[in-house]
Amino acid sequence: MTRTRPFSTPSPDADPLRNDPLAQQLRSLGLYVVAERYRELAEEATRTKTPYTHYLGTLVSAQLAARMDRSFRERLARARFPAIKTLEEFDFSFQPNLDERAVRTLAGLEFLDERKNVLLVGPPGVGKTHLAIALGVKACAARKRVAYYQAADLMDSLALAQAAGMLPARLVELGRLHLLIIDELGYTNLDTARANLFFQVVSRMYEKGSIILTTNRRFETWADLFAGDQVIAGAILDRLLHHRHLIAINGPSYRTPDLTVMADPLQQSVAQIR
Repeated sequence: MTRTRPFSTPSPDADPLRNDPLAQQLRSLGLYVVAERYRELAEEATRTKTPYTHYLGTLVSAQLAARMDRSFRERLARARFPAIKTLEEFDFSFQPNLDERAVRTLAGLEFLDERKNVLLVGPPGVGKTHLAIALGVKACAARKRVAYYQAADLMDSLALAQAAGMLPARLVELGRLHLLIIDELGYTNLDTARANLFFQVVSRMYEKGSIILTTNRRFETWADLFAGDQVIAGAILDRLLHHRHLIAINGPSYRTPDLTVMADPLQQSVAQIR
């Protein structure tokens, strides 16, 4: 009985650039887009009498766009966002008390160059995570090193690293970031060990990188959040708030828009710091 081969042998002509020495050289240099398109664009340039510099510029632009797109996707993957959110998708009309101009100014990313932090403060469901991720996506597009963590997950991973003797290496890794996003701080209190780990992260990033932090907790209650330790809570707040932008969001929840908005003590807490 004759058996059929599961895979067919590729034809020598399967790769149209196989016998093109210039294309092979371009590929060796990593210029795959130029290798694939230079003939097509050369023919078009000849037909339209396009100047050589314009032809070359078109080729370079195509290669650069492909490389930037690939770099952007890689940076998004390394950031490990739970979902991709953009500023353009955010419904500012649903949160009329939110300072839209301040948020759009942050999207210019000058706060990263200035090593400033961004604190998004408000009750659950008002869009803090969306805005944090949207700013992170903007930073990835600007070729910045970004990482996203939920606060509890970050502390758990650092506790494991500490137990394995890898904490210094992990802190160095975090310290190389341009932007560290810490989401949902405040939903669970931290024990003494994790409170100290949180302080080490904030201290490592202080004036070297930026932190975007979302929280539902008033600043005056942070001692309870950090194992009842007023000293460490004060030290953390001191570093977070020294160079910062505070964005308070007081409005209805996107998840439960039918519920009445309660008076917001978080706004009062932010106002006192301002």
